Amino acid sequence: MTPVPVTPRPSSLSLPAAPARARPFGRVLIVDDNTELVATLHAVLVGPGPVDATRLEVVTASRGEEALAIAQTQGFDVAIVDVKLPDASGVDLIRPLRAASPLSEVVLITGFASVDAAIGALRSGAFAFVLKSFRPEELISTVEQALTKVQLKREREELERRYRALVELTDVLVVALDGEERVVLMNRKTSALAGVTADDALGRSFTESWIPLEDRAKIRDAIAQTKHADRAREVETGFVDSSGGTKRRVRWHLSRAREDGAPREGSVAPASSADLVYAIGIDVTERRALEKRAADGEAMSAMGALALNLAHEIRNPLNAAVLQLHLLGRNIDKLEADDATRAALHTRAEIVGDEIGRLNRLLTEFLELARPRGIAREAVHVARLVDDVLDLERESAAARRIEIKRVIPPDGCVAIGDREKLKQVIINLVVNSIEAMKEGGTLTARVEHAAERVTIAIEDTGVGIPADAMASVFDPFFTTKEAGTGLGLSIVRKIVDAHAGEVHIESTRGVGTKVIVSIPTGR
Repeated sequence: MTPVPVTPRPSSLSLPAAPARARPFGRVLIVDDNTELVATLHAVLVGPGPVDATRLEVVTASRGEEALAIAQTQGFDVAIVDVKLPDASGVDLIRPLRAASPLSEVVLITGFASVDAAIGALRSGAFAFVLKSFRPEELISTVEQALTKVQLKREREELERRYRALVELTDVLVVALDGEERVVLMNRKTSALAGVTADDALGRSFTESWIPLEDRAKIRDAIAQTKHADRAREVETGFVDSSGGTKRRVRWHLSRAREDGAPREGSVAPASSADLVYAIGIDVTERRALEKRAADGEAMSAMGALALNLAHEIRNPLNAAVLQLHLLGRNIDKLEADDATRAALHTRAEIVGDEIGRLNRLLTEFLELARPRGIAREAVHVARLVDDVLDLERESAAARRIEIKRVIPPDGCVAIGDREKLKQVIINLVVNSIEAMKEGGTLTARVEHAAERVTIAIEDTGVGIPADAMASVFDPFFTTKEAGTGLGLSIVRKIVDAHAGEVHIESTRGVGTKVIVSIPTGR
């Protein structure tokens, strides 16, 4: 550091007034090996002035290497650099200095200047080119302008930082698309949902990569209207991750952002291809699911009375059919026919009996789903209940070569609820798992108690559920099984909801399915 004949404390400098903006404050680095000139520059910059003058901190260096060390360790706002230094050219020093302090500005001073030299300095990134024969007010004005520019750049950087933080931390999806529907910006929430990093998403087609085929025409039409009509649009679409697996429902608000100079609405000039469309999305998957469940519940409630009357009208002929089938079986035994004929007739009667039984079960399940009934409130040992159901289904599992694994604690898993209804939940889940493993496999049952909740998990190694069917598995009468009624999981969800619980399904095609039921202990 080159010593200067002034006090080392930062002093005040009187600068011209800058209306409507706080006066700049900063660090000035003087780089010159001429000690007399350095002292003069220092005196001009920190000389006495009015009380409200801006304060400047001035540091000095006599060599380029020393200046770079200061820039890298202390930083600076404006550097006043002599063109000719003992170890470097001031022009060559501009880029390293600005690389060390990116928001800074460099002012070159020289005793001999030409137009070409000035142009070359400015092209190298210098803020200004000043002759050593400067007047003090000229140097002060140049430094103030440089400091003001640095301050503006810092303010802009802070605004950009806040904007980026807002975009990254907001709980909505934010995507910016260019004229070809390619991603130019994707925030953290969207990239997490899309299953890619924000950098990996850049340049990829938004519609081709993350919008389901059935919704692509709809969102492309909305984007086109947003670009050409210059008005915001709203559209709801599916949203899938990069693997094409998890699908969500997203409500998009599309708006257009133009670059400076792009034509506005009503202009005859064509729109700039660099115009961006911003898509702000809200994940409405859970909302749509709740709306659907509410609508299903209303429909089922309205069907309750009809279901009771229908059950009475259907069960009477079913019971008569079962009785007549029993009598038919007895009469077959009395027929004067060979054993093969009687065996064939018995087989056909059994088929009819099985179908009547299936119809009776379907009716029972429909009644369970349709009629509103309260639940009992008693202490239920959930772990023992799961054990009982597994014992009940042991022979059925063994017949299909299915191994049952139990991860069930001996005690401590007690919840307040309806024992019979909770047993129905477990039976439905276990039966579903067994039926999903036609070629054998492993059924794992887990029961856990944590955070005032009891969790039941039934996992199988069956065929799994197709990804496009996951959104409908709880819908009444929806089934992926050949002979399923489509009511088992609907009943499960209804009973779990009545216990203020939650039910989730995780499934991978060809790997298996896991159903997790969580209910509060209620104590």
